[in-house]
Amino acid sequence: MHTLNLGILAHVDAGKTSLTERLLHAAHAVDELGSVDDGSTRTDSLDLERLRGITIKAAVATFDVDDVTVNLIDTPGHPDFIAEVERALGVLDGAVLVVSAVEGVQAQTRILMRTLQRLRIPTLIFVNKIDRGGARYESLLHAIGEKLTPAHIATTSTDMIGTHGAVSRRRTGPAFRSELAELLAEHDDALLAAYVDGTADAVPDVRLRGALAAQTRSGLVHPVLFGSAITGAGTDALIGAITELLPTAPADVDGPVSGTVFKVERGPAGEKTAYVRMFSGTVRVRDTLSFGSDGTDGKVTGIRVFEHGAAMARESVSAGRIATVRGLSAIRVGDAIGAPGPARTAGHHFAPPTLETIVVARRPGDRGALHAALTQLAEQDPLIRLRRDELRQEISVSLYGEVQKEVVQATLADEFGIGVDFCETTTIHVERLVGTGTAVEFLHVDPNPFLATVGLRAEPAPPGCGVEFRLEVELGSMPYAFIKAVEETVRETLHQGLYGWEIPDCVVTLTHSGYAPRQSHAHAVFDKSMSSTAGDFRHLTPLVLMSALRQAGTEVHEPLHDFRLEIPADMVAAVLPMLTRHRAVPRVSVVKGSSYVIQGELPAAEVHGVERQLPRLTSGEGVLESSFARYRPCRGVPPTRPRSDHDPLDRRAYLLRVVRRTGGRDERR
Repeated sequence: MHTLNLGILAHVDAGKTSLTERLLHAAHAVDELGSVDDGSTRTDSLDLERLRGITIKAAVATFDVDDVTVNLIDTPGHPDFIAEVERALGVLDGAVLVVSAVEGVQAQTRILMRTLQRLRIPTLIFVNKIDRGGARYESLLHAIGEKLTPAHIATTSTDMIGTHGAVSRRRTGPAFRSELAELLAEHDDALLAAYVDGTADAVPDVRLRGALAAQTRSGLVHPVLFGSAITGAGTDALIGAITELLPTAPADVDGPVSGTVFKVERGPAGEKTAYVRMFSGTVRVRDTLSFGSDGTDGKVTGIRVFEHGAAMARESVSAGRIATVRGLSAIRVGDAIGAPGPARTAGHHFAPPTLETIVVARRPGDRGALHAALTQLAEQDPLIRLRRDELRQEISVSLYGEVQKEVVQATLADEFGIGVDFCETTTIHVERLVGTGTAVEFLHVDPNPFLATVGLRAEPAPPGCGVEFRLEVELGSMPYAFIKAVEETVRETLHQGLYGWEIPDCVVTLTHSGYAPRQSHAHAVFDKSMSSTAGDFRHLTPLVLMSALRQAGTEVHEPLHDFRLEIPADMVAAVLPMLTRHRAVPRVSVVKGSSYVIQGELPAAEVHGVERQLPRLTSGEGVLESSFARYRPCRGVPPTRPRSDHDPLDRRAYLLRVVRRTGGRDERR
């Protein structure tokens, strides 16, 4: 058996989960067809998903077609849950991008397609809902070519589109062969020669189908199929295209163990279950595995492999397969098991959250439980970043939008029994270094109260590079644990820069180091007051780093969205002043029939304001698409964020807090 790990991606309400159900039913993996409206779908298993009728968590289902096991990963369509999609992308062999025949190409569709193309994931496009009134064929194909990819071809056509009796038929005939040959010839010299010579009609069908499969598997061409998840029209053609045109997983079962964790769940007793895609090798029950960036070990106690329509208990899982693995208590989403997997399993493919809100427990006695619950949710979704302010007894979370906020609130109430409220949502800014700064504090030299020498240089780095830690000291100049303590503290401290915002991109170099060797008074046991510990370096590093940042200077940047606004042409005069008030910068304006299309940039903080006013100004006809584009320097007084650390910018207060937490360690001097 071969394995194909397939993602189903779409904008919200395109019918993605209904299509998943139809595929499972058509492949005889389930006896009855589940319904989103009835809350009976297999992949929307959470109560909240069934109640709302939307997918919140990526879910795995499986079915067999001939000698291929298809692991089907249903992903959320709402942009608030894009992090779930991101994690799924790293484990896919191919994808089906679902587009509604009625609503057409949406902003989320374009974001997903750009990402699939960038990662070179072979992708089919399925146009759903051909049975609905307002469904389109020719105009939608034109929109796909204009907004998603010019390298597409419709391999099916429709009859009676827009009615319940709509059918999907496989395209054949000279016109289709000519269109297909012309498209494939762009990447096939032999076909190009036949096309130029006028002999393309003589090319055998099997040759054209083979070239279509090869170019689809390479991500060069994207076949488009039409159908309906509700009526089943076009489903058989889609299943055929999935198995014929998309690549199956490589299966090096004897190679070194390599896999990636794309989802983590907890059972009733709090035990973790990791969803793992295997890229190489074989993992067996009772194996001890190394995972994560720090090489943590864990022993496998149970494996369930997705095959034959279900997750089956097995003694092992091999390359190409997806399985749930139990026993790895320290496992986290994104961890590599064994050797690292393909490059696309690491890093972020979509923009980070740009919103933040404070979560407040309604009952003061639930504060501790709230932090534990949010920590557990953050394990499942690392982009829900927690900030705990111990001074104000507040917890902040990073989010993508209001729907995600509502889901977090409902999850805390339903699964943990904790009622919460949210403070007003604020926009997350970042800080970027303006110049280069250096600072050093020496051991036994006032005002340094710690048994450590730390010197740091902070330099700017291009956006997207992350934080790089370098050494200008000899690796053996002091114990590695002390160097590691400095690096970890640098990364932690950079979460709050001079204005309280994260510094996501910079280079920090350790320029000076020193420590007091392990020693004790004569005839006495080890005395830590005379010897350096990792704590000395953890406490001193924030002071040194902040001094270097002060010297370098930082600038606060705000997130910007690209936007596309389509409005009736006769309402432009009412809309443009509103855009100006919300600091939008139009770049392109185009008349499109009776509509007026405006494209430009809009601060993320203003997006919701525009969305609220648009219906009133356009009589409900305005359509706004927006997506994160970049950060830009803030104008005027830079916004600040209250610090949740011990504030190393205030040396006196910082030392008092650190001394209190460490039991007056510095009083030894």
